Amino acid sequence: MASTTTKTGHGLARVLGIKLHYWDETATSLSRGESVFSVSSADTYVEEEPTAAEWLASIAPSRRDVLTYLYNLFPFVHWIGRYNVQWLIGDLVAGITVGAVVVPQSMAYAKLAQVPVEFGLYSSFMGVLIYWFFATSKDITIGPVAVLSTLVGNVVLDAADKIPQYESYEIASALAIVTGGIVCFLGLARLGWLVEFITLPAITAFMTGSAISIAAGQVPAMMGITGFSTRDPTYLVIIHTLQNLGKTKLDAAMGLSALTLLYIIRITCTTLGNRYPERRKTYFFLSTLRTAFVILLYTMISWLVNRNRRDDPAFRILLKVPRGFQHAAVPKIKSDMVSAFAGEIPVTVIVLLIEHISISKSFGRINNYTINPSQELIAIGVTNLLGPFLGAYPATGSFSRTAIKSKAGVRTPFAGVITAIVVLLAIYALTAVFYYIPNSSLAAVIIHAVGDLITPPNTVYQFWKVSPLEAVIFFAGVFVTIFTTIENGIYTTVAASAALFLWRAFKARGRFLGKVQVHSVIGDHLIEGDEPKTKTPNSNQIPKDSDPDTTLRNIFLPIDHTDGSNPEIHVKAPYPGIFIYRFSEGYNYPNANHYLDYLVDTVLKETRRTNPRSYGRPGDRPWNDPGPRRGKEVAPDDHRPTLKAIILDFSSVNNTDVTSIQHLIDIRNQLDRHAAPDPVDWHFANINNRWTKRALVNAGFGYPTPPLDPGEAPQRWKPIFSVAAIGGSTSAAAESERRQRKGGRVVGDVEDGVVDEVRDLDKTLSRHRTDKIAVVQGINRPLFHIDLTSALQSAITNTEERVARKK
Repeated sequence: MASTTTKTGHGLARVLGIKLHYWDETATSLSRGESVFSVSSADTYVEEEPTAAEWLASIAPSRRDVLTYLYNLFPFVHWIGRYNVQWLIGDLVAGITVGAVVVPQSMAYAKLAQVPVEFGLYSSFMGVLIYWFFATSKDITIGPVAVLSTLVGNVVLDAADKIPQYESYEIASALAIVTGGIVCFLGLARLGWLVEFITLPAITAFMTGSAISIAAGQVPAMMGITGFSTRDPTYLVIIHTLQNLGKTKLDAAMGLSALTLLYIIRITCTTLGNRYPERRKTYFFLSTLRTAFVILLYTMISWLVNRNRRDDPAFRILLKVPRGFQHAAVPKIKSDMVSAFAGEIPVTVIVLLIEHISISKSFGRINNYTINPSQELIAIGVTNLLGPFLGAYPATGSFSRTAIKSKAGVRTPFAGVITAIVVLLAIYALTAVFYYIPNSSLAAVIIHAVGDLITPPNTVYQFWKVSPLEAVIFFAGVFVTIFTTIENGIYTTVAASAALFLWRAFKARGRFLGKVQVHSVIGDHLIEGDEPKTKTPNSNQIPKDSDPDTTLRNIFLPIDHTDGSNPEIHVKAPYPGIFIYRFSEGYNYPNANHYLDYLVDTVLKETRRTNPRSYGRPGDRPWNDPGPRRGKEVAPDDHRPTLKAIILDFSSVNNTDVTSIQHLIDIRNQLDRHAAPDPVDWHFANINNRWTKRALVNAGFGYPTPPLDPGEAPQRWKPIFSVAAIGGSTSAAAESERRQRKGGRVVGDVEDGVVDEVRDLDKTLSRHRTDKIAVVQGINRPLFHIDLTSALQSAITNTEERVARKK
C-alpha cells in the first residue's frame, strides 16, 4: 500500500497537471512483446530509473567520507611512520643541494618583487618548511619564482602610487594572504579540477612570454644601464636597452662573465656526464651547485674590489642584509590596501595555480606517482597564509629547484625540512657575506634560471602537428606578453583556449555512418577461420557457430570518409530509409541545434515524403516545401526511399539536458510529419549514462513509435536483444525477475501471441547454449541497444516486418 507521502505527492501532481508516468502512457498503447523475456533458460532484467534521491545519496558525504577527508588533509601521516635511514640519506642530499640553490635565487627574485632581498629568504624558508605537511609530491619546492615575483613587483609599484603610506613588503604580504586564502578555499572545497581549464599551450605561452620578458628586464641590470623603466612592455625595454648600450658600466663585467660561466659549467657537466655515464651523478651535482659557486666566486671578487671602498663601490652591490627575522609580525591587511591591488588578484591566483600544479603533475608522471591537485592547492594556500607572519611574499612551485630536487634523489617531502635548515643558517650566519654580492651577478642568475622556461622550437612544432589552432594561441600569448604585459598574455591564452573549446562544442557536427564488412589480416594472410562457416539470410547477423573475434564482421564508418579511412572502400548505406548518425562532441544545449539541423537537412534530401498527397490543396503546403511542378503530383524520377528509422550513436554522449532533449522531440515531430502515415522508429546505441536514458524515456524514446492515427491498431513489435551468460538462479538477474513477478503475474500488459513469439526465440537460443543466459540491457526499453550492430538488426528486421504486413 502506498505511503501517505506518496499519496500526497500524487495528489498534488494531479492538481498541478503533472504527468508522473508519461512514458507509461506511450508504452502501454503498444503491443509490447519486448517487455517479457523470461522462461527456463533466461532471466528477466528490467532497468530501473535513477532517482533524485539516489543522486543526492551518491554525492552526500558519509561519516566515513568525512573522516577520510580529514585524514587526507595531512598526507604526511600516511608515510611518516615508515620513515627509514635510506629515505633520510636521499632527503639530506636533495635538501642540502636545493638549499644551496634557493638562497641566491630567492634573493635575486626578491629584487624582481621590488622588496628587500631578505624577504626572498623568508619566503623560501616558509615555503619549504610548511609544504611537507600537506604535500602529495615529493619533488616540488615552494618558494619565490621569477614570474610570480615579477607580478608581485608590478603590484607593488602600482600600489605605491595609490597608497604610498605602506611599505612595499607590507603590500606584498597582504597580496600573499588574500591570494593564499582564495587558493586554500579552492583546495578545501576540492576544486582542484578547475586547473584543467588551463591548457598546455596556455601554460607554455605564459612561461615562454614571461621568461622573455623577465630576461629582457634583467639585461639592463646585468649591464649596469640605467635611465629608463624596465617595467615597460618587453619590446620597449629591448629597444631602450639597445639605444643605451653606450652607457654600459663596469657591472657588465661582473654580470656577463657570471652568465657565461653559468652556461659553461652546465654545458661542460652535461657533456662529461654523457661521455662518462658512470660519473653522471657526480657531474650532475657539480652542475647543480653552479649557481652557489658562481655567486660565492663573484662575491669574493666583489669583496676584493670593494672592501676598501664600501661607501663608493666600483659596481652596484647588495649592501646590508638584516640578520634573522627582523620583520616577523602580524601582517597588515587594510581595505584600501586590498582595493589597490584587487585587479591583480585573479592573475596572481592563476599564476599560483598553473605554475605549481603543472610542475607537480609533470614530475609526478616522471617519477611514477599521482598528485592530488586539491591537496596541492591547500599546500600553497596555507604557505601563503602563514608565510607573511615572518615577512614572506607570494610563493609557489619552482620549476628549476623542483628539477634539481628530483634529480638529486629526493625520497620524501621531508627533504623540505632539510632545505629550511639550510635557509635558516643563511638567514642567521651568512648575512655578512651577502653584503658584497654584485647586483649584476644576481641579474645573471635570474636570466640563466628563466632561460629554461622558454619553450623549445621542437615543442612548438609538435603543437602545430597536433592542433594548429592551439599553436596559434601559443604565439598569440607570447606576442601579447612581449608587446603589453604578462597579465594580458595570461588572460589572452586562457580566454582564447576557452573560446576554442566553446567553438568546438558549439560547432560540433555529427557523421552519418555506413556499413563495411572487414576481415582480420596478419601480414598478407587472412586470419584462419576468417570466412563465415555458415551463411544466414540476413547479412547483419553473425553466424552462431563461428568465432566473432576472427570472422568476417561488420564495422561502421562515416559515409563521406571524413575520419581518414581509405576513400576507395565503398561504404554501403545501412538500409534504404534507415540512417545511422553519430554525435562527435557530446550532445548538450550548445550544439544540439547544429547537430540536428545537419541531421534533418540530410534526411530530407535523401528521402521522399511517404504520402505525396498529404496536403489536400496546393495552398496547404508550407512555403518552404512547395512540392512538384504544377500538374505533376509526384516527381517521376524520384527514386529516393521513404524514411523508416533513425539510429543515434550516443557513444560520445555522457549527459543531456532539457534543451537538447526538447530539440530531439521537435525533430522527431518534424520527421514524423515527413514520413506520415508510417511511423519513424528512433533507435539509440551505446548509451552509457542512466540519467541520459531517463531523459530519453521521459521524452517518449526507447519504445516503438505509436501510430499517428489514434484509431489505428498498435503494431506488433519484433524484439531483438543482446544476451550473455549469467550465474544461474542465484544471480542478480534472477533476483530481479523474482521482484518483478508479484503473485505469479508478469509486470506489464502483454499480448499472448507476442509472449509466445519471445518464448520461441528463447527456446531457439537454449538449444545452442547450455549456460543460463539473460538480456544485457533492460527489456523495458527495446530501442536502447548495446551497440550499432544490434540497433541496425532491430531497425531492419522491424522495417521488413512492417513492409511485409502492408503487402
